Amino acid sequence: VQLQASGGGLVQAGGSLRLSCAASGMIFSTNALGWYRQAPGKQRELVAQIGSSRRTNYADSVKGRFTISRDNVKNTVYLQMNSLKPDDTAVYYCNTVISAMPYWGKGTQVTVSS
Repeated sequence: VQLQASGGGLVQAGGSLRLSCAASGMIFSTNALGWYRQAPGKQRELVAQIGSSRRTNYADSVKGRFTISRDNVKNTVYLQMNSLKPDDTAVYYCNTVISAMPYWGKGTQVTVSS
């Protein structure tokens, strides 16, 4: 299983970014996927998840600002991030769990300047 995240960058507070995570080596449509983030000196935390049925779950801190979606044809999961805040600065990772084994992408840096 390989997960390749992209789309990070530097943006001003209030701006938007869209992260993408392309998956391979797995049956994409039948698996849940998630986005996590880790800020310097902090633990990795869940940002958003999307199930095979497209049911979604969000951290309270991003509800109403972030939207997770998936394209089962392109084998890609997206994270649309709007109204970004400096507290959103972190490395963002995509994740899936298959047969109780977690898989992680390399991460993409998001930096929000005030």
